[in-house]
Amino acid sequence: MKYKSVFVSDIHLGTKFCKAEAFLDFLRETECENLFLIGDIIDGWAIKRRFHWQQSHSDVIQKVLRKARKGTNVIYITGNHDEFLRAFLPLMLGDRLNVVNEAEYLSVDGKKYYITHGDLFDSITMTKKWLALLGDIGYEMLLHLNGTIDVMRRSLGIRRYWSLSRYVKDTVKSSVSFISDFEGILARHARHKGYDGIICGHIHKAQMKEIEGIEYKNSGDWVESCTALVETIEGEWLILEWMEKLEKSDETEQQRIENTPLKAEAH
Repeated sequence: MKYKSVFVSDIHLGTKFCKAEAFLDFLRETECENLFLIGDIIDGWAIKRRFHWQQSHSDVIQKVLRKARKGTNVIYITGNHDEFLRAFLPLMLGDRLNVVNEAEYLSVDGKKYYITHGDLFDSITMTKKWLALLGDIGYEMLLHLNGTIDVMRRSLGIRRYWSLSRYVKDTVKSSVSFISDFEGILARHARHKGYDGIICGHIHKAQMKEIEGIEYKNSGDWVESCTALVETIEGEWLILEWMEKLEKSDETEQQRIENTPLKAEAH
């Protein structure tokens, strides 16, 4: 699949729950002129607590570097979990890989977007880091429970993926209120700076919508949802649901196995 630009965020390399294999699959099957990594690509917070680095995490970095060498413009925008990079910004690695704190993007139809991870517009992250760290630990606990639920789901033959952490995020009143405030603050900033839209990550909720005349686009995450925001060559904006694709592939493979007749045993 070929796109004008691909936007991904919140991969959280260095954590147990990073879907690095799924992201590698995504990188192998997609090509683009511009690849925007919108923060929390490497999880420095989690690595400080417990080092968890698999070969697939290194493979992701190697794949991104290889894409840059082969002509893809890679723009890495830092987030709160990879804030350790901010002391070195702006940073250029080769001709086509830039590490920055924020960026601008001009779409095919001429609209101008402000790109940020989003943590700099999160009052909790900016003013109460201890609370943000505590929330991060709580989120990790929910992800652990997700794993238990997933095992039970598969043992019962239920193929549709369900996430407890996503359910809490989407239904708990305080969480819904936080997300709404976050989106509104970003939209107002974009309008104040003369942008047509905002592209971000941070809250692990892929979405495209209009807020008071400003186009709000969030690329989601690669911990639960496995989503990417893309602009096609023709200028169409899409959210790709890679987890859904993987689930369908698993289901098709399972059906193929179930429908394959057993060969007669040779005598």
